[in-house]
Amino acid sequence: MDDAPAPRLPRSEEVKEALGFVPLVEAYFRRAQAEMPDELREIFRRHGLTARHGAVIPQLTVESSLSVSELAARMGMSLTTASELVSDLGRAGLVERREDPANRRRTLVSLAPRHRAMVERFVALRAAPLLQVLDNLSPADRQGFVAGLRAWARAVRNW
Repeated sequence: MDDAPAPRLPRSEEVKEALGFVPLVEAYFRRAQAEMPDELREIFRRHGLTARHGAVIPQLTVESSLSVSELAARMGMSLTTASELVSDLGRAGLVERREDPANRRRTLVSLAPRHRAMVERFVALRAAPLLQVLDNLSPADRQGFVAGLRAWARAVRNW
């Protein structure tokens, strides 16, 4: 057992309230595996895909195709990491890569047509609570909420 004293958490009302949401956020993400369609769960299992791979998928449901560099920028990761994730998803048959006809140096990524409907249904199910919250916020509150989520995601990613 470590004898170092436990770090003291700030006692502000905002911190107390925010810490109360941590178990809910964790439970939300644990439920993703249970809510995943059997076919998609099997693809993830068979190909050793992780939540990090799964994070790419929603980006491809709101755009018909994105370049690997656009994916990297949206997800706040290096181009190399995004390319590796896309390659793994491609080997699993979930995404397709193709040359951008307007710029042959760019690679475009899209969901594989065979899995598109299943993946879109799953992402819509998982996104429903967030979309409902965003719908009920004023534009200014929505911007603040998204900025907070972005900052939290960046901190978690760099943990």
